[in-house]
Amino acid sequence: MRIIIYTGKGGVGKTSMAAATACRIAEEGKKVLVMSTDQAHSLGDSFEMKLGKEPTRIMDNLDALEIDTVYESEKTWGNLKNYFKEFLTLKGGSGIEVEELLVFPGLEELFSMFKILDIYESGKYDTLIVDCAPTGETLSLLKYPERLSGIIEKVLPVKRKGIKKFGPIVEKVTKIPMPEDNVFDDFEYLMDKMQRLQSLMLNKDIVSLRVVTTPEKIVISEAKRNFTCLYLYHYNVDAIIVNHIYPEEAMEGYFSKWIRLQEEGLREIEENFSEVPRFYVELQNSEIRTLPILCDLGSKIFGDTDPDEVLFRKEIYILDKENSSLKIYLPFAEKDEMNLSQVGGELVVGFRNENRRFPIPTDFTDREIMGAKFEEGYLNICF
Repeated sequence: MRIIIYTGKGGVGKTSMAAATACRIAEEGKKVLVMSTDQAHSLGDSFEMKLGKEPTRIMDNLDALEIDTVYESEKTWGNLKNYFKEFLTLKGGSGIEVEELLVFPGLEELFSMFKILDIYESGKYDTLIVDCAPTGETLSLLKYPERLSGIIEKVLPVKRKGIKKFGPIVEKVTKIPMPEDNVFDDFEYLMDKMQRLQSLMLNKDIVSLRVVTTPEKIVISEAKRNFTCLYLYHYNVDAIIVNHIYPEEAMEGYFSKWIRLQEEGLREIEENFSEVPRFYVELQNSEIRTLPILCDLGSKIFGDTDPDEVLFRKEIYILDKENSSLKIYLPFAEKDEMNLSQVGGELVVGFRNENRRFPIPTDFTDREIMGAKFEEGYLNICF
């Protein structure tokens, strides 16, 4: 099964590109599901059909759904939600405020990710196309499993032992209910599921991300930052989709000043993403909605290229034992935007407001960082 995730700045046309790609692959005879994780769903609007939390048939070989995070929450929370609800209502009754408090930051993203895993493990489709929320929310979605998985893996065993030993005493003194074993069972279930999810998302034979941009300076800058952050988290970006290109005949009169700006933007995209396959989409002469228009657009975008293939792959980590160095691919990162530190057996690499922890290779675990520099898009760390 293939999983293709579309991301990019809000308003660049991710939904249209995802829907058109799904139509193109389905027309080739593969069973496809296109899914929206954006809370402001517009996938149904593109197909002019009402979509829900379960797959809806769009055409032969193509289904679509829009994730309902409340529904996914109810399926996933189980004993955890009941325990937290009991804890929160201990001193003051129940109410809508409690329900709101139980939606912790990041859980909606996590439920979306679990849906991707469930669909993959069901084996019902050949390809899953994911229409993501704008860039910032997408990055939260993609990094959440790793971060929460790490916390649970370190804390859960200690807490479980502590509760068994001291829980009855604490409960008697504080009157605060201690979690039962089934709560920990749910935690362990979540941890196992997140580990499977993380393994899936980092499988570059299965998962590809495609960045949608437009030939405008501000949008290109965000696409470059997005590209770097995705590589920081070890995801494979295998294509750039350049949308909203004005055809020459439309650039006369009032829009004539945009000719030079668009040419500059297209040139910047070509220079910065020279290695990555790029697909160019002209502004259409009608709104991109309805099945026939989306099918036609899918053919125009990819031409003779099979969009279901992994179109590009870059070696993200290179271990050089001879020179005692580790190279991490971080295109477009600037020195003054980076932070690098060594904490125990881990490297902490920061780019802007994103931080990622890497286990230090076993060959270098007894050494300290001697220096680091950028070389041809790679952060070269010497031990």
